[in-house]
Amino acid sequence: MKKLTPVYLTICLLLFIGFSHVADAGRSGACTRTSNMMRLACKAESRDDFWVQKARCQNESEWAERRECIDDAKDELVEVLDFCHEQFDAREEVCDAVGQAPYDPEFEPEDFETSLDALTAPNPYYPMAVGNVWTYDGDEEIMVEVLDETKLIDDIVCFVVRDVVSEDGRLVEDTDDWFAIARADGAIWYCGEEVKDFEYFEGDEPSLPELVAIDGSFKVERDGDRAGIVFPGYPAVGETMRAEFSLGNAEDIVEVISTNYAYGQDEELDELVPQELAELLCNNNCVVVAEYTPIEPGVYERKYYAPGIGFFTGTNPEEGEVVFLTGCNFNSVCESLPESD
Repeated sequence: MKKLTPVYLTICLLLFIGFSHVADAGRSGACTRTSNMMRLACKAESRDDFWVQKARCQNESEWAERRECIDDAKDELVEVLDFCHEQFDAREEVCDAVGQAPYDPEFEPEDFETSLDALTAPNPYYPMAVGNVWTYDGDEEIMVEVLDETKLIDDIVCFVVRDVVSEDGRLVEDTDDWFAIARADGAIWYCGEEVKDFEYFEGDEPSLPELVAIDGSFKVERDGDRAGIVFPGYPAVGETMRAEFSLGNAEDIVEVISTNYAYGQDEELDELVPQELAELLCNNNCVVVAEYTPIEPGVYERKYYAPGIGFFTGTNPEEGEVVFLTGCNFNSVCESLPESD
């Protein structure tokens, strides 16, 4: 009889555990089955990363350094495996909010606008017109512009919005977002994004931004990615929707938490919000949403939208971070915005 090696036994055990999880998931809906399979994928990837790191450790010439490297790899594996379970729990909370049905929304060309010139149902909280520009300050400096460009995605015309993020005047992110606008109600659908993250490195001459990551990029119908809704046509408190659906890559969730926000009526929602700005833009008619992702359990931010202006403040209460509108060019109110400190 052939002797079973430890590696072979380990593989058999992993396969057994995996198939057991999948079998258990079969008793639940598509959403929970997805959560289970993403947990298995996370564990498998973490184990792959562990072996790669352990292989790197073999090239440390000093025994003590090699031993320390392997111990660090083991510790990291334990942490990541725990994180896989945290992601699973977070995905299950999403399932509770959005339901167990397969996520396969209707996304047909006849349901969406083909031009920004004469929208059937303009969304007052998401004003979209070529040339519209918003600038923001706070923990980051952000410039958002609706470009005179479109992108055809799954036979649907998606409008290109550039989002440029800087820190201390240095470019850190340059993203093209692709949006579609529903004719029926003005809901803003997300077709995907092309993300480019940059860093600067000491000693470079000249000092130029270097592309270091494209994480978060996705496109509807590529690798099973689906469209989501970043802002509904008729917001209702408690409404929860997927804004992005690119498994393991981009899974943002949006939940409407207020449709009649005004500064001074809810201490929790007022946290970190610039009072003067909110009082200028909100008259019991601003919309507040919570945005979070199961990819980063426990991390969330609030986004505030004013009619005729759109997004004007974003807060991360846990980290004490805030960005706020400092300029725009398409509404008379833009001329009255408070000056940034």
